[in-house]
Amino acid sequence: MESAECLLTRLGMLKPIIQAPMAGVSTPEMAAAVSNAGGLGSLGIGASTIVQARQMIEATRQLTDKPFNVNVFCHAAPQAEPEKEAAWLRYLTPLFEEFGGEPPAGLNEIYRSFNDDPEMLTLLLELRPAVVSFHFGLPSPHWLTSLRDAGIVLLATATSPDEARQIEDAGLDGIVVQGIEAGGHRGVFSTSARDERFTTLVLLRLLSMQCSLPLIAAGGIMDGQGIASALAAGAVAAQMGTAFILCPESAANASYRENLLSVRAGETRLTSVFSGRPARGMVNRLVRYGEADGSPVPADYPLAYDAAKQLNALAATSGCHEFAAQWAGQGAALSRALPAADLVDVLMTELNHVQG
Repeated sequence: MESAECLLTRLGMLKPIIQAPMAGVSTPEMAAAVSNAGGLGSLGIGASTIVQARQMIEATRQLTDKPFNVNVFCHAAPQAEPEKEAAWLRYLTPLFEEFGGEPPAGLNEIYRSFNDDPEMLTLLLELRPAVVSFHFGLPSPHWLTSLRDAGIVLLATATSPDEARQIEDAGLDGIVVQGIEAGGHRGVFSTSARDERFTTLVLLRLLSMQCSLPLIAAGGIMDGQGIASALAAGAVAAQMGTAFILCPESAANASYRENLLSVRAGETRLTSVFSGRPARGMVNRLVRYGEADGSPVPADYPLAYDAAKQLNALAATSGCHEFAAQWAGQGAALSRALPAADLVDVLMTELNHVQG
């Protein structure tokens, strides 16, 4: 296993800052800007087709010659549960009708797991991004060997000591330590397992005593003080997502940006209402409706996401954005609207000030 210093050097990182791979928000422009600024930019392709993934990776390469990270989803494929899915669609029907529409007749698996997508593996082996990271679990040992033999640095998200142990046993190069404060989808391997909901700093301390792999802190980190705390707790770098959403390079729309700059940023919640998997975002009407007393359990991931996205698209035609998944961590109120490279510089100035 390589040391923290060797890992950062191999990644070309001059600064201990990783822009999180936020599917639907991160862009080639953002990833390139962060990498060019000395950090590590990231692309989230878990929601992308093969064509879209290729375009994003190649576009990023046009903007930087520095390493960047490509993230994929390794979730278990949903099991068909017609009654559960029908109950969820019935519950959402009044919302669709409010905007003159009807819910879909059925739900589709809109995001294919990397574990079931050999074409995506072939694409990554062809394009060979410097880093590939995994969320929701790990691919097969054979696939890991193929990626490793291609010279790709491999990272994976852990939300517990047990998940970290699995990552280390699989021979990866580093662990993204995700605390409960993090925005977006919680990287739990199994949604049926008990989740202790460790905070970032507590999980860092536990894993620093257990793991020999370099640890990357993720969750609630928004400024130089937060980065300093993570480094002091045993991390080699901080992965930050919410902090970059307001950057002009991000794909966040106007409603998302406005809410991050409003009082709404002060209230986030971990919910499965949008996608069928726990994810933290700003509270809106769909969250409250989906978690009301007597509401059914959402369909499995990513089937529930299919319904939520269709509802949001319908409502948006009427100018309503109360049904959009606007992911944000608990530190969302600390968001700053700066170009990505400028934000990296500000974060480093703050970090250096804290560290003296």
